[in-house]
Amino acid sequence: MAEEGDALPVSSWLASLHLEQYSASFQRSGLRAVGDCRGLAEPGLRRLGVLLPGHRRRILLALHKAFAETPPLPPSSSSSSSLPPPPLPAALKPIPMKRHIFHRSPPSEPPEVPGGGSPPLLVAQGGVGIAQLPPPIPPRVGCRPPLQFSTSLRGGNPEPLPLPQTCPPDEPPETPPARPPLPAKRHQLEAKCQSLKTPPTCSSPPELPPRAVAHRSISAKEEEPNPERAAESPPAPQSPPAKPLELPSKGNLPFVPEFDDSDYEDSAWEGELARARAEMATEPPQGDAEPVPAQPHSSLSSLCSEDELLEDQDDAAPANSASGWRDTAMEGTVPTLLSPTIKVGWLDKNPPQGSYIYQKRWVKLDGDYLSYYESEKDTYSKRFIPVSSICHVSSVGEHKFEVITTKRNFVFRAESDAERKEWMRMLQQVAEEQRSRDPGRTSLASAQPVDKSGFLELRGFKHKLFVAVAGDRVFLYKNAEDYQLGIGITYIEMNVGNVKEVDRRGFDLTTPYRLFSFCADSEQEKEEWVAAMQQAIAGALSNSEVAERIWAVESNCFCADCGSPRPEWASINLCVVICKRCAGEHRGLGSGITKVRSLKMDGKVWTEELIQLFQQLGNAAANRFWAANVPPSEAIGPGSSSRDRRRFLLAKYRQGKYRRYHPLFGNQDELDRALCVAVTTSDLAETQALLFCGAAVGCATGDPECPSPLALARRSGQRLQMEFLHHNRTSEAPRLEVGGSEEKPYSVPLPSVTHHGFLYKTPSMAKPVSERKGQEEFSRRWCSLHDGLLSYYDSDRNSVPNGEIRVQDMVCLVSHPPHAHGFESTFEIYIESERLYLFGLESAAAARQWLKSLAKAFIHPNAEELLSLDFERVGRLDYKGGLNLEQPREGWFALAGSELHLCSQDGQRQEPLQLRKLQELSIQGDPEVLVLVERRRTLYIQGERRLDFLGWVQAIQKAASSSGDTLSEQQLTEADVPLLVDRCIDYITQCGLTSEGIYRKSGQNSKTTRLLELLRRDARSVHLKEGQHHVDDVANTLKRFFRDLGDGLFTAKWGQDWLQVTALEDEEAKVSEYRRLLATLPTVNRATLKALINHLFRVQLFSGENQMNTHNLAIVFGPTLFQTDGKDYKAGRVVEDLISHYVEVFNVNDQEMKKQQDEIMAIMKMREAASSGTQQAGDFICTVYLEEKKTETEQHVKIPATMTAEELTFEILDRRKILMKEKDYWSCFEVNEREEAERPLHYSEKVLPILHSLGTDSYLVVKKQMAMENMLIYLASRVGDCKHGMVRFREDRSVLGLGLSSSFHERYVILSHSCLRLYRDVRSHKPEKEWPVSNLRVYLGVKKKLRPPTCWGFTVFYENEKHEKQQWYLCCDTQADLREWFATFLHVQHGGALWPSEDSRVRVSRWQQDSRLGNISLIPLRGNESEMRNSVAAFATDPLTLLRNA
Repeated sequence: MAEEGDALPVSSWLASLHLEQYSASFQRSGLRAVGDCRGLAEPGLRRLGVLLPGHRRRILLALHKAFAETPPLPPSSSSSSSLPPPPLPAALKPIPMKRHIFHRSPPSEPPEVPGGGSPPLLVAQGGVGIAQLPPPIPPRVGCRPPLQFSTSLRGGNPEPLPLPQTCPPDEPPETPPARPPLPAKRHQLEAKCQSLKTPPTCSSPPELPPRAVAHRSISAKEEEPNPERAAESPPAPQSPPAKPLELPSKGNLPFVPEFDDSDYEDSAWEGELARARAEMATEPPQGDAEPVPAQPHSSLSSLCSEDELLEDQDDAAPANSASGWRDTAMEGTVPTLLSPTIKVGWLDKNPPQGSYIYQKRWVKLDGDYLSYYESEKDTYSKRFIPVSSICHVSSVGEHKFEVITTKRNFVFRAESDAERKEWMRMLQQVAEEQRSRDPGRTSLASAQPVDKSGFLELRGFKHKLFVAVAGDRVFLYKNAEDYQLGIGITYIEMNVGNVKEVDRRGFDLTTPYRLFSFCADSEQEKEEWVAAMQQAIAGALSNSEVAERIWAVESNCFCADCGSPRPEWASINLCVVICKRCAGEHRGLGSGITKVRSLKMDGKVWTEELIQLFQQLGNAAANRFWAANVPPSEAIGPGSSSRDRRRFLLAKYRQGKYRRYHPLFGNQDELDRALCVAVTTSDLAETQALLFCGAAVGCATGDPECPSPLALARRSGQRLQMEFLHHNRTSEAPRLEVGGSEEKPYSVPLPSVTHHGFLYKTPSMAKPVSERKGQEEFSRRWCSLHDGLLSYYDSDRNSVPNGEIRVQDMVCLVSHPPHAHGFESTFEIYIESERLYLFGLESAAAARQWLKSLAKAFIHPNAEELLSLDFERVGRLDYKGGLNLEQPREGWFALAGSELHLCSQDGQRQEPLQLRKLQELSIQGDPEVLVLVERRRTLYIQGERRLDFLGWVQAIQKAASSSGDTLSEQQLTEADVPLLVDRCIDYITQCGLTSEGIYRKSGQNSKTTRLLELLRRDARSVHLKEGQHHVDDVANTLKRFFRDLGDGLFTAKWGQDWLQVTALEDEEAKVSEYRRLLATLPTVNRATLKALINHLFRVQLFSGENQMNTHNLAIVFGPTLFQTDGKDYKAGRVVEDLISHYVEVFNVNDQEMKKQQDEIMAIMKMREAASSGTQQAGDFICTVYLEEKKTETEQHVKIPATMTAEELTFEILDRRKILMKEKDYWSCFEVNEREEAERPLHYSEKVLPILHSLGTDSYLVVKKQMAMENMLIYLASRVGDCKHGMVRFREDRSVLGLGLSSSFHERYVILSHSCLRLYRDVRSHKPEKEWPVSNLRVYLGVKKKLRPPTCWGFTVFYENEKHEKQQWYLCCDTQADLREWFATFLHVQHGGALWPSEDSRVRVSRWQQDSRLGNISLIPLRGNESEMRNSVAAFATDPLTLLRNA
């Protein structure tokens, strides 16, 4: 009989092992039957192509089981059939049916096995087989499910089935057909290993619920339990009934099934689970429970069911990510709002592998999902099932019911029949309601578009999970198939999440309940995932108040264009509410057609008038105008593609194809007059129809008092008309064929350019490329530019593109320098939707061809002149310039070298801007505007799109800075003189002409190096000031610049010719030769030499004061300018000749000489006046008050430059003869009456700089600092130097022209030794604001008109290096909190010295007072003009009258 088992076809045998994919490989190698596989080992399996270790183990164990040694069988006799079969100690190993399908069949008697051995597991037709104990092999998925489930209650060695009593004892039982051995389940065998030692007992097989075929298996019909078949079966012999195996609660769980743990990593909580298992294993068995040995540790994820997530462990997940999956696969899994819980409770869940061990699960049903959890305290489910995918709910047995979805079934068991009926009723009701609300919606109907999807590694899982970011949730799926079905593991609400980048490819998603550590395939992929999740967080945290008010109008609850429910975006000039997908296409139309804003995130835009405008106008009235004539064939729906949406919106809004025409259409004058009448009424629909049929929003009204329709609406009190006109002041009317003269130049069809070839491409990015990309981060793609589309394919043989970029969406094209990334040439494409694409090529010539083709495709024909430039960056931007600064215009810009070229919208090319000659280059305002100031014009470039605007700013700043060490590469003045040279010459002319030894003395080397570095980096931002920069340091900087200059001032080519001129004796010939050589120099060198010699000529005019005559200057500058070692005297002779013959060599006329002399005289007179004024003025005089601002408490004090706040305090106390006691903390306060705040000055602070910064509403007062003692106690008792906590924060942005923020908001603040950081909440990782502590001034108090939430607040002023000021208000909950915060501020700002020690408080001898006046000031620094006059008059009459205040 063994030979008959050996003859079993190998294909059938492999199919029983679920490894039929290897059948062809076995047969090609001559292994056609099971017997041919005898002796097959692991190397042979590798040669056969069985590469997965789990598959090899499964085959070898089955072979070992099939060919094990068995006892010899006695010869058969004819009479043996009449004998009754002997009792069998063990039953035949049952063969399970296909997954999810249970068959009930009458039990049959197993074949006779002499010798009392176990029955054979591989049985041939004759009924004899080979016996072998099944080895413990974990279940595998990816293979076909078993053919039939075992009817044995216990795993391990199967027990005999009860024999029917109606069977005659002398009739041999029917033998089943031959089947190969099947691997047993490990969790069945190990738990029942003890049962093998004792004789088995007969018991009735338990009821098995029918299961549905898994979606990846072959189709099979479901079989319901057959009551007739059950009735035909005779009752089983009387025996002790077997207790149904149920999963007890966690607290007393005696047995935990173990699974293959190869797919999981250890985590912190798994150690506790292992200890719990060990403790449970050591407990003695209770009741009828069998003793179970301790199970080894199994590492499982808390997110997924142990019985469901461990499928396909041998099949690796795809390595690539989201690009291969469609975003429309979120089929019914993304609700827009949180659904209320309908029913919750404990149910037993049947695992899909066929195990009879039910697992207790906390099950929750809401309007969108049926989900189950490990316990009722868990936040994240182990599995969720969309209600929309539930097809039917049926009863399958005692207390059990089955949830049937489109592709998979789930079996649950309740505690009672009543509970089961309640669950079934609720499930059917919810599913029916879901279908009635949207009959066409299935699990494959995308309820919300997916922002990002693909595979990610998650810590704790060996294989990758499929992750999808949709709306304000992140969904986790076991694989892509489950993602397509909508059946996932869990989802994460992003309103409690925070994303933080961890390393190059890893990032964390933090929630209050769990940390999810993800890892992407590449850094670029990580950035895309982080951006998508941050966008989801922003959407989850957005304010829905505006949206709810606008959705209150029924027509606004659906997208005006496609009909999608609950749209969250709007066009504020068209007054339509639109969905996110349509909003993306609206942005592509341009801001002149539609202005898109978010209902939830753009809170500043939504004024009360605008909300009322949407409530009165909205989608209904807008579509009555815009969509009055839409053919059904051209309409779009929620599931329409991006191309269909784009086509429809272009026709609807840009062309006005479907609009309702006004009767006055075509008559411009009549339209304008009608508009002037309509804006004075409340008929908004009429205004809309007139405006978008051609009426000009700024037309003349004929009324001098109200020259525009907006003024008419204002006079008539029509606020909503004013709001509508305001948002449409720059809107364009739809461009009609009959109105071609009104068309914007950009509406002209772009030229059709065709180009194709292979490019290396990276995934799209949402932020600029900040680091070098290697070749491994690029993918080779076949790219084709045709008909206004740049399409890229996997190869040149593919017909379906991976993606497309519309030429109309391109806004900028950037060419990188060679080898900026992993390829010789790379370039970037920026598009409207704030994304950029990086492409690379191995050939510079091919890259130039692609750049020219792309530029020609998207640049307007009116700007074709820009194509002739060797540009680094080209694109379109909004700008203001010239005489019209009211409305921004769209223009085409090209950056080539240090020149910025501009073509306006009318095709006029303006003179390029010389970026290195700019007088100012700054970023101002919010939204940001780039300001470029030349001598004759100013240009304002606006940043409507953040991504490409940031790239333009960085490129322009780089082009406007110094790029090398030659003169031509420096920042230049209008006269082509390096700005560095001009700044140094100007400063020395004003401050150092009379300085002795100027240019001969050397300044400090460190200061010179630092100053030269700053000037070379950006001389435009460096301002040399007297008192901050010493003239010798500046002079040394100028000399070092010329000494280190590349190619020298006289150039290496002509340097020797200049030196040879000194040999000429004839002065006229010498001057003539100098002139000739001067003409040969480059323009910048010639202008620089003239400016320097002119400056030295001025210096030698003051040789009497500075001791630097012509000869001395020549000695210093000769070797410097010619870059020699000083041994060649000819260099000095050249410089001396140039200074002496300055007028003749440089052709300086009398008028220019007179102008220079006048400038020198003016400078000298100004310095003499300043010097004499300083001597006469003496010290500053200030009015200081004692304790409060009253006339009788004021004191006039002379303030020298060295006086500190402590000395001023002592001075006032001495005058009033006040003794300072031990616990008295007298301090000088700066009081700001306008801000209603005060600041105690630190005892070491200089008073004079504070006086210079005081405004007219500020003054100084000396009083006790009551909180100082408590602050000192707090600082002495605290641990660490930092302070953190929640405060209420409000920003004053009036200095930026933005006004105050709306109210106080709670923020988490951290004050460290270096900076003050402001976070949105405690869980935030990235600060909203951050300021250096050294630049902060903290005042106690908040002005009352701001309505602070508490009376314990402080005001913070911040001023940066550019003298830009900001102001914030912070409020604490208690006075103690305020004291602690203020003490920490003082401690950090002054290095811990909050109050002087007793040793240092010895009163130092103060300055010597004027012997004539004592302590009295001549003129008070504070006070109005009359008070000053009175003080002077009183002093003139009787100088002693002012002493009475002392």
